[in-house]
Amino acid sequence: MAEEPETTKKKTQADKRKNLRSPLLTLRVKLDDGGKVFFGYTKNISRSGMFISSINPKPQGEVYQVEIPLPAPINQTIQCACEVVWTRHFEKKSLYEPGMGLKFCGLSEDVAATIDRWVRETSG
Repeated sequence: MAEEPETTKKKTQADKRKNLRSPLLTLRVKLDDGGKVFFGYTKNISRSGMFISSINPKPQGEVYQVEIPLPAPINQTIQCACEVVWTRHFEKKSLYEPGMGLKFCGLSEDVAATIDRWVRETSG
């Protein structure tokens, strides 16, 4: 029996994701740490978290309140806590843009379902 080619054995990080994401969208989100407000642009979102593009990502482990306006067809603003779980800093020759990965904390099932619905309806 022939062995499976190495390229099909390896799964990319995107393949390992368990939640559907809406890619390449740009939503202006607001993070609030109680003292300062940070505005950033999310490039993908799912019920478990999102990526925010930023040349000044927040430190890993920090927790913020986040406000995400989901446009049509949902037209609802989501508010919850999130934790910075990874950061990517600017590097001149990098293929990836700088930013941070955020995990939603304590998101209710209703709000998670709303995000899922929005992702499904905008992913086409």
